[in-house]
Amino acid sequence: MTSVISKLNAEHYLWGDGFDGWHLLKREDISVIQERVPAGGSELMHYHQVARQFFFILEGQGTLVFKDQSIELHIGEGLEIPPGVPHQFSNFSNNDVRFLVISVPQSHGDRITV
Repeated sequence: MTSVISKLNAEHYLWGDGFDGWHLLKREDISVIQERVPAGGSELMHYHQVARQFFFILEGQGTLVFKDQSIELHIGEGLEIPPGVPHQFSNFSNNDVRFLVISVPQSHGDRITV
């Protein structure tokens, strides 16, 4: 039987420099994670060999940085990242950003730092 999932009962983990993640759906074929990155936070530039990802902003604003461009995302906006594309999620704002990362298949173990 399926059950309702939220940040309150999801598996929580810490990553980066004080970032939060909650596994809302954790399967080999798909992953849905809610993440929080504090003001000024940024992950390392990386890519995934197999996983395709979709980032969707729930609160605040975030920036996806690529080799040749940066794309700022606001509440209610999302962006797809195909496999093999180096990217970096950054929070250049003065507030936390909360967002969903949907990966098909799951991206854990499929991350190559550039």
